[in-house]
Amino acid sequence: MHIGTAVKLAFVTAILGLPGAALAANQDPFMTVGSLTSQPIGHYQFCQSHQAECTVVSRRAARVHLTPALWNELTAVNAEVNRTIIPATDMQVYGRSEVWAYPATRGDCEDLALLKRRDLIRRGWPVGALLMTVVRQSNGEGHAVLTVTTDRGDLVLDSLEPRIRLWDHTGYRFIKRQSQFDSGKWVAIDDGSTTAVGSVAR
Repeated sequence: MHIGTAVKLAFVTAILGLPGAALAANQDPFMTVGSLTSQPIGHYQFCQSHQAECTVVSRRAARVHLTPALWNELTAVNAEVNRTIIPATDMQVYGRSEVWAYPATRGDCEDLALLKRRDLIRRGWPVGALLMTVVRQSNGEGHAVLTVTTDRGDLVLDSLEPRIRLWDHTGYRFIKRQSQFDSGKWVAIDDGSTTAVGSVAR
């Protein structure tokens, strides 16, 4: 193994708390994305009132160089949002389903992911590295998380899990995420499963 690769694996293993053997056996810590796919209706409606956040275009895919300082910042934002926002459904908060919005005190999975994304952007993280992502849980339910693309792998910030994990150590089936090149568009994710791209209606 190349010395640079060994150091990289050691750092990721340390910060993510994963066994070295399991991480080394990982085929790819980076997601494979495909063609453009449908934008979740909730995100489409969110973009109508937050147009500036959904029109960021870049020619190059953003990938954060994850230093220990940035890792600490990432974990702090994730923990703070998970701690301060009380879990609640859209029906409980807004009286209707599929509302994507920044939560004040209560919110569901996509609301927390949006807030983490905004907080990180305000701290200087690149928009193209902070991607809203739709997944399916093991029980079949749809769920939203925030994917952060880094040189250590694609990391997942989750409202249901306090730890930040590599995407393929979450147990989720990944369906689609925001494009790194256009914050108003979405791309399909090939996670090696047979799940249809449009099978999660969010």
